[in-house]
Amino acid sequence: MTSLQRIPLLLFASCALPGAAYACATCGCSLSTDAAMGYSATAGWRINLEYNFINQDQLRNGTHAVSAGQLAAINDAGGDQEVEKQTINRYTTLGISYRPNAEWNASLLVPYVDRSHTTYGSAGTADLVGENISGANVTGLGDLKLIASYQGFLPTHNLGVQFGLKLPTGHYGGQNVDTGATVGNPTFFNTGPSAADGEALDTSLQAGTGSTDAIVGAYYYQAVSQNFDAFVNGQFQTAFRERLNQAGADFRPGNSTTLSFGVRYEADPHLVPQLQVNVTRKTSDQGALADSADTAGTVVYLSPGVTASLLHNLQVYGFVQLPVYSNLQGYQLFPRWTASAGVSFSF
Repeated sequence: MTSLQRIPLLLFASCALPGAAYACATCGCSLSTDAAMGYSATAGWRINLEYNFINQDQLRNGTHAVSAGQLAAINDAGGDQEVEKQTINRYTTLGISYRPNAEWNASLLVPYVDRSHTTYGSAGTADLVGENISGANVTGLGDLKLIASYQGFLPTHNLGVQFGLKLPTGHYGGQNVDTGATVGNPTFFNTGPSAADGEALDTSLQAGTGSTDAIVGAYYYQAVSQNFDAFVNGQFQTAFRERLNQAGADFRPGNSTTLSFGVRYEADPHLVPQLQVNVTRKTSDQGALADSADTAGTVVYLSPGVTASLLHNLQVYGFVQLPVYSNLQGYQLFPRWTASAGVSFSF
């Protein structure tokens, strides 16, 4: 049995969280769990549970960090710039996958979102004090994903394509910018001045986006020596139907593209260290409920990690993502690191 056959396929778990629902353009999880666990063509069922932690506590613009005071100074000069403080994201994703044969795989991804967000609003430099911090908490089901993959192009089954849908199952919405009426079923601020004013949390920070998205992707993996496997994969996601489509209350999440490549060291099949490079590019959200000026950008992560086989059909994995490059449009909260851990059972 080759090294590529020893580790089961997890095509259903590539950090499949609610797309475009993060508090910044490109700071969501971009780790390739497919590659983390290793590709194969083994038939059967697989259940995966993954946890992702993303603490966005640094304001950035372009390629540099900025301070809250710098943003507040924009408001002192007559501007209208939100001064966000922090967003902590905790995602738990259940994946259920079935492979009837070596060529096809079908999967369902069920994400649960736990997010806390704080902001100073459009504060001036004199207003950056605790009593002006508004907070909101989002908990609940995110947007489900249904993904199919086909890897029957080559006899070695190491080249595949993906296609699927993201469905609007998570709570979404906001407030009509013309009338103030609530649309959808959004989460509202529960502390601070924004709560006193009855404001809904930003549409891009809700558990879901209210959109149905198409997903397409491709992947290739190859043993490059006795102990090393290499891989490359990419995925593109775009919304093609939006439930938030009324005048003054429309929202369309930006398109997202991810590219990952890396190597796995498989001298010991029970403990596989590996290194990934993950690149994410997102375009601006669009619509009256979108913060179009602050939701686009490109990010590159360096992601070391390890996968361990506890039993022949039970694996665990852990990764840390370290941002090595970011070029963000506008002013966005960004993480200094992210962490992912998971457990997978096949039968």
